[in-house]
Amino acid sequence: MSKAAKLFKAIRLLVRQPSLLNHVIDTDDNWRRYVEKRYQLADGLPVVSLADLTGTSAGEIPVFAFLDGGSLPSDHFLLMNLAANIKGCKYFEIGTWRGESVANVAAHAAHCTTLNLSDEQMQAAGMSEEYISLIGFFSNQLPNVTHLRGDTSDFDFAGLNKKYDLIFIDGDHHHEMVKNDTQKVFAHLVHERSIVVWHDYARNPETPRFDVFAGILDGLPPHLHKNLYHAGNTLSAVYSPAKHKTHALQNPVRPTHYFNVGLTISPVLPGKPKS
Repeated sequence: MSKAAKLFKAIRLLVRQPSLLNHVIDTDDNWRRYVEKRYQLADGLPVVSLADLTGTSAGEIPVFAFLDGGSLPSDHFLLMNLAANIKGCKYFEIGTWRGESVANVAAHAAHCTTLNLSDEQMQAAGMSEEYISLIGFFSNQLPNVTHLRGDTSDFDFAGLNKKYDLIFIDGDHHHEMVKNDTQKVFAHLVHERSIVVWHDYARNPETPRFDVFAGILDGLPPHLHKNLYHAGNTLSAVYSPAKHKTHALQNPVRPTHYFNVGLTISPVLPGKPKS
């Protein structure tokens, strides 16, 4: 059984028997102990404010579906503005899903590449045809976005023969695959100024997800750990070669700022994007 199929089976089991969630919590505690023993980071990464990371405190997110499996608005804000700060930004992404992230970044980048499992791989994992048809829903027709298909466990990253300025890792969130994706990205895709963002480093903006966190730490060369941060008010961890002012993560967080949120509902027009 593939990892994706196992995930869907686990979700169905949790729905039928919520008490199984206790095992998930126990597992997270085990990963926390692992991170504490090996890396002395049981409280998570140091936190950097979004304004400090991006250099801005305002912006509009043009595409947000408010549907399952997506990022928080603050995660999109982070990616968009990191891209906007890089002239001629070249963006690479692992995990396309509906294409919201890459669609938002595409407005600020010279070119974007997004990698997702092939239709055949998703079918083998037991994903429905409707699910498969939604891959890249918001990005399929964008002229500066290239859609690649493949499994990161055996994808030829070296064959791309290209370095990227901003990389978003949002694929399989199990420890071994996060480790795999991190190792391959840093072996083949980064240059000395690249910024790398991992989604779902945190379960919520106040709580690290320690299996993912362990995968990041295990996959990243140890001398680069000092450049890891938690982007405040997001689910994302960030590798940045720049130095940033940080503070320790608190739970619960006492807010030092808040967000003004506007909302406009726009219909999806036929042919834009492709469904």
